[in-house]
Formats: sequence, C-alpha cells, structure tokens
Amino acid sequence: MIKVLDLFCGAGGATVGFQRAGFDVVGIDVNPQPDYPGTFIQADIRDVTRLTLQGFDYIHASPPCQRNAAITKGTNQHLRHRYPDYYPLVSRLLTQSGLPFSIENPVARADMVLCGEMFGLQVIRHRNFELGNWTASAPTEPKHRGRVKGMRHGVWYEGYYYAVYGCGGGKGSVPEWQSAMDIHWTNNRKSIAEAIPPAYTEYVGTQFATRTMGVAA
Repeated sequence: MIKVLDLFCGAGGATVGFQRAGFDVVGIDVNPQPDYPGTFIQADIRDVTRLTLQGFDYIHASPPCQRNAAITKGTNQHLRHRYPDYYPLVSRLLTQSGLPFSIENPVARADMVLCGEMFGLQVIRHRNFELGNWTASAPTEPKHRGRVKGMRHGVWYEGYYYAVYGCGGGKGSVPEWQSAMDIHWTNNRKSIAEAIPPAYTEYVGTQFATRTMGVAA
C-alpha cells in the first residue's frame, strides 16, 4: 500500500481523499485535530526534516492559504502581515526529498487546477496543485451551474453552489457545508472552511497510482 504523509493536514480533507484512493495516510499539523480520521502527529512544519519524510512514498502539503488568498490581497490587505508564507519552505523541503509530491496553495505552480464541479460538488472552490517528480492532468471542467448562493453588495442571490468560508453574507449552515464539500466526519465550521474536498485528493491519488505504479491504488 502506498504510504502518504499529509502536511498541514487540518481536519483531514486531503487525507480522506487519499484514503479513498486506497492509501495509508499519516497527518501532521501544528494544531490539535480531534476530528482527524487517522494517524495524527502534532508538529510544527519547521521541525519536519528529510529524515521525517523517510518511509513515505508520497508527500502532500496544503500550506495555509490566508496570506495569498484573494480576500487578503484585497479587502483584508491590512491583515496580510499576520499570516506567514510557508510555501517557500515547503517547496524546498519536498523538492529536496526526491519523493513525488503535491502542494495545494494559491501560489503553487498550477500543474493541475481542480474545481468542485468536476466532481459534482456544490462548491466551485478552484485549487492549484503543484506536482513534483510526476505529472498528471486535471479532468475537463464542466460548465458551472449558475451562481454561488448568498449576499453580494446588499443583494441576495440564489444559486446552486455554497461559499464555504466566513460567517456573513448568508453563508450556508454546517450541514449544508458538509454536504457541499462531502465532509461528514467533522461539524467544526472553521475546519470545514479550511479543508479541501476529499474528491480532489482522491483524484490526485488515483492518478498517481495509475500513472506511476501502473495499477489502481
């Protein structure tokens, strides 16, 4: 079985996707993750070394995106200094490891861009995936089914999709977010908002297994 290390694992959105692809996953995060669905190690990324990565076949990382998120570059630009940028550290560590890897982050090289509509989810949630030491292509992106539901500049819009972040503007309920993201093992609103849908890494994992191992995971 392919063994994966999930850095910045949070509550386990990426982890569950790799698990669904048939992988054995260990998660690392600096914060306690009581809802994490697997083997969890609490550690700071600055304490992770190439030695830590030994014994794994694949590394995934989702460094916090707040510093480079669109809202932080725009409306909340005055808060940008509060958020560290871990991408350079992570990119260097994973590249030096020599292992195949993926990095999900706004500034990651967009080798693969995934969208919830590709997997029939009620979120759009485009995410960049940088692939190291292997290659794959994203599925074709279907046409979006209308707007994102919620309040925009004082006007309420109906829509098929949910905006899974924040609390204002008519954001969905926790059960609606769980359904939209296909995340049902936690009801922590912040954890869901910070996660990526498991479908994304299930696709990444399946592509990795079939393209590099020659078999389904």
